[in-house]
Amino acid sequence: MRNMKRILLIGTGGTIASEMTEGGLTPELTTEQLLSHVPTISGICTVDCIQLLNLDSTNITPDHWRMMARCIRARYEEYDGFVITHGTDTMAYTAAALSYLIQGSPKPVVLTGAQKPIGFDSTDSKVNLMDAFRCGAEDLPGISIVFNSRVILGTRAKKTRSKSFQAFSSINYPDLGVLRDGVLLRYIRQECGAKPVFYDRLDTKVALLKLVPGVDRGLADYLLERNDALIIESFGVGGLPEDSGLYDCVREAMATGKTVVLTTQVENEGSDLGVYHVGHALKNDLGVLEAYDMTTEAVVAKLMWILGQTRRREEVARLFYTPVAQDILWPVG
Repeated sequence: MRNMKRILLIGTGGTIASEMTEGGLTPELTTEQLLSHVPTISGICTVDCIQLLNLDSTNITPDHWRMMARCIRARYEEYDGFVITHGTDTMAYTAAALSYLIQGSPKPVVLTGAQKPIGFDSTDSKVNLMDAFRCGAEDLPGISIVFNSRVILGTRAKKTRSKSFQAFSSINYPDLGVLRDGVLLRYIRQECGAKPVFYDRLDTKVALLKLVPGVDRGLADYLLERNDALIIESFGVGGLPEDSGLYDCVREAMATGKTVVLTTQVENEGSDLGVYHVGHALKNDLGVLEAYDMTTEAVVAKLMWILGQTRRREEVARLFYTPVAQDILWPVG
C-alpha cells in the first residue's frame, strides 16, 4: 500500500462553506462538513481538520493572515501539505500575504474556495476542493491558489470575475500548472528552501489611492497623515496629474519618512514611470518606489511585511525590489 500524504485542512469560511439564510449566504459549514461532501478525498491523502475561522472573506483582516501563518508554523513538521478554504473576494490578498509571511516553503500551501456553496446542485466547490488536495499532496512548493483547474502563484493571483467559475487570473506570470482528469500537469516548479522562513510582523498602516480624472491632493494628504505608506494606482504606465498638487504632496510626505509606491490600474503589463513626463520626475527626482509588474494585492501585502521589519528608506527600497516568490520580475536598476 502506498504511503499517503498527510494534509491539514484549515477552514476560514467563504462561499464554499456558506448556506442560505434570511440575510443571504453566510459561512456556516465546518471543515468536517465540507469533507463529507467529497468522500473520495480519502483516496488521495489522509486529512486532519482545523476550523480556524468562519468568515465571509470581506471580513478577513491582516490579523487573520497572521493567524493562518501561525497555524501553519505550529504544525509545519506534522504535515506534508496544507489546504486553506477561503472566500474568493480577498483570497488573492491572503495568498500574497502568506507568500511574505511563509517564505521558501518546500511544502505546498494551497488556497481554494468556490463561487457557489458546496451544498448547491450546480457548484464548483467539489472540483476545487478535490484539486486542492491533489496539489497539496504533490511536490508543489510555496503558496498557490488552485481554482477552476488552474494553479496560480500566490503573488500573481487576482480575482478578475465576480460570478464565473473562472474567477482568478494569473497576472504577468504563467500558471504554475493545470489539472486534467485529476492529474496535475505542472509547468513551473517554484524555488524553495530546505525549510520555510516564517514572519509574524506586519505594519497595517498601508493605504491605497485609485486616481480618477480631476483628482486633487486632499485625499492623498488625508491618507498619508494616517498611514505609513501610500500606494497610488495611477493611469497607464504611471504618472501624476500635473495640476493636482499630488507631486508636492508626495514630496512632502517622503521628506517626513513616508513610503510612496506608484503602480497602475491596468491589470496587465505593468508600470514604467520613465516613459512620460508625468512620471519621469517621480522616479528620478523624488525616488518613489515603482511596482512594475506586481499586482496591487502583492504590493499591499509586501509593503505591510517590509514596514513590519524596517523603516529605513534604503532597506525598504531594497526589500521592495528583491523578488519574493516571483512577485516582481522587471529589471529595476
